Amino acid sequence: MLNELFTPSVQHALDIVGIFVFAISGALLAVRKNFDVFGIAVLAEVTALGGGIFRDVMIGAVPPAAFTDLGYFLTPLIAAGLVFFLHPHVERIQVGVNVFDAAGLGLFCVAGTVKAYEYGLGLTSSAALGLATAVGGGVLRDVLANEVPSLLRWDRDLYAVPAIVGAVMVVLCIRFETLNAYTSGAAALAAFVLRLLAMRFHWRAPRAWNRRSARAEENAAVI
Repeated sequence: MLNELFTPSVQHALDIVGIFVFAISGALLAVRKNFDVFGIAVLAEVTALGGGIFRDVMIGAVPPAAFTDLGYFLTPLIAAGLVFFLHPHVERIQVGVNVFDAAGLGLFCVAGTVKAYEYGLGLTSSAALGLATAVGGGVLRDVLANEVPSLLRWDRDLYAVPAIVGAVMVVLCIRFETLNAYTSGAAALAAFVLRLLAMRFHWRAPRAWNRRSARAEENAAVI
């Protein structure tokens, strides 16, 4: 189904771009955490490939594409090398990196959902794995860096929600037999635009209703 949207060569190129920008975000976090060159490379690889590897293992597409395509494996290392030597300059174009990251989010949530469905999963499970494909690498990155995963933090702009929207649009198209090049592209575009809007206007998910303030919680803990 997804192959109708792009030719294999174009699809591969888009995958590489998505992997590259995800790897940049992982490598930048490693620099901020004062990791050495090995740590930077590991965080870049995990961020870029973690979600796709998890999806492929869960659906039985083994060995995962990350281990059968040398380009997938080498791209994060190139990103790690650029950040290692040029991280002050990369930090300056963080806005541009975020835009490409949003594009990768949209592409990967759609690609992950379609691939899971093509391997026989139901609609709900396919959407869940589409989400995991898009955000799984970021979760692993934050865990390895000893941070609360970004998609669980209330003070971060919406990240998982755009991926959920894209994945749900795909499974609805599958359900009503309307998935094609245009609807796949629309789902990826919706996730991309929603993520950009969340970054622009700092949209965040609501917290628990009538929750106590952080100060009240701290006082209660002291007592």
